[in-house]
Amino acid sequence: MKYTAAFALTALAFFTMSFKGDKNEHVDIHTIELIKNEGFNNSKVMDILFNLTDVNGPRLTGSAGMKSAEQWARKQLADWSLTNAAVEPWGGFGKGWEINKAYLAMTAPYYQALIGVPKAWTPGTNGPVKAGAVAVRIDNAQDMAQYAGKLNGKIVVMAPASSETKPNFTADASRISDDELKKIAMDPHTEEVATNLSQRPAKPNNTRGAAMALRKSIDSFFKAEGVVAVLSGGRGTMGTVFTSNGASRAWDAPTVLPEMEMGSEHIGRLVRLLDAGKEVTLEMDTRTTFQTADSVENNVVAEIQGTDPKLKEELVMLGGHMDSWHASTGATDNGAGTAVAMEAIRILKAIGIKPRRTIRIALWSGEEQGLLGSRGYVKNHFGNRLTMELKPEQSKVSAYYNLDNGGGRIRGIYMQGNDELRPIFTEWLEPFADLGASTVTIKNTGSTDHISFDEVGIPGFQFIQDGLEYGTRTHHTNMDSYDRMSANDLMQASIIMAAFVYNTAMRDEQLPRKALPKVNPAPDSYRR
Repeated sequence: MKYTAAFALTALAFFTMSFKGDKNEHVDIHTIELIKNEGFNNSKVMDILFNLTDVNGPRLTGSAGMKSAEQWARKQLADWSLTNAAVEPWGGFGKGWEINKAYLAMTAPYYQALIGVPKAWTPGTNGPVKAGAVAVRIDNAQDMAQYAGKLNGKIVVMAPASSETKPNFTADASRISDDELKKIAMDPHTEEVATNLSQRPAKPNNTRGAAMALRKSIDSFFKAEGVVAVLSGGRGTMGTVFTSNGASRAWDAPTVLPEMEMGSEHIGRLVRLLDAGKEVTLEMDTRTTFQTADSVENNVVAEIQGTDPKLKEELVMLGGHMDSWHASTGATDNGAGTAVAMEAIRILKAIGIKPRRTIRIALWSGEEQGLLGSRGYVKNHFGNRLTMELKPEQSKVSAYYNLDNGGGRIRGIYMQGNDELRPIFTEWLEPFADLGASTVTIKNTGSTDHISFDEVGIPGFQFIQDGLEYGTRTHHTNMDSYDRMSANDLMQASIIMAAFVYNTAMRDEQLPRKALPKVNPAPDSYRR
């Protein structure tokens, strides 16, 4: 049958309305009110976040900061009387790395302290260095020849495509509008009813791999030419620096030059001066530490034991990734999700629930390098996504709930393509409509730890969140700190996550499952 757009929209509206208010799914309103009261009036979420971020600091996987945070989280969960609190290894990662010192300044034609952050997994200068600067523009392999013999003893400034920084007339922070929520809730087939997917133009070739290969050649060229250090820039204005990885894989940690990433305004000034023929002298003093051997990395887990004799062996899980990048303290990515998950399970413990199923929190490491901690955990406990060889425990997990889209409040939930969940999740969100959370969508958001569960057929979910400043100011930047958080948003998110976990733990049956996925042919992105 060929559907028209109008027909599809009408059908979708009828389908959604038919489930709204479906009372077949029991919601214990008394317990929901207890959760709300504890979460709003006795909240500990900002204290959790303070300890995770300000006290423990950056938490790059494999760093001392991450190890410290793991021990703190384990102790905190145990102090709340959760059972089986543990720091649990998931596998080998590679060489740990962290910053011990970072200083960058221009000393001629005048002195100016500059904002720069060492690229992850790059070496330091291991002492002060002072050298002239050279602006370099390399768009392809042929461009390198013009710099041969000209870079020895110099600090290279890799000129961005444009050094012009324009005023930004759009607010950094935003919430999801009602119209945007309606679009999120819309079935993707409705959006595409007039489009034959097979007739869409082919996607352009992947340029990321080519860019990485070119950069590897550039690094080798700079080393051979005797370059002292490299300064590079990317996204980021008004003092914001978006950080990245200086080594393609942490376990290889190939030998590259010391490199610092800079915000647009400071690298732009250097480029303008150099383009005008002015002599620019820079000084750097950076020190970074590599672990001497491959590290074994961990997740943090703890439980509230189930009480139903028939269901207590089943699991409801919640969590978020605890690792961060290194330029700041990783508050929105993903201190927020970690704090919300910890607060959610604290709330449930504080109000004295007796869940039928066991509730298990898991705080992951290695998410930023490819969901490594959650994939390692799932492989160890539930099944191998590459072969789809499943362990008996896989059938005992009713759901995993994740939070990792910034520091904003929850606006709804992604059903991960499983429309059988629509009446259930719609009913569960009704008590939170006045808190701005009511959207249920068949769509999915990817690239975070719920995917690790979905890959082996376990229902895994990510909540819809307000982004606030996530994409503009905090995601992987030197501005991702406690100061950018909203206490009310995190309290609301903690309450809703606690309610979903509680409802799942108390149901007579597990949540409906999709058909098992096919074998994932992609290899693991890490060495174990």
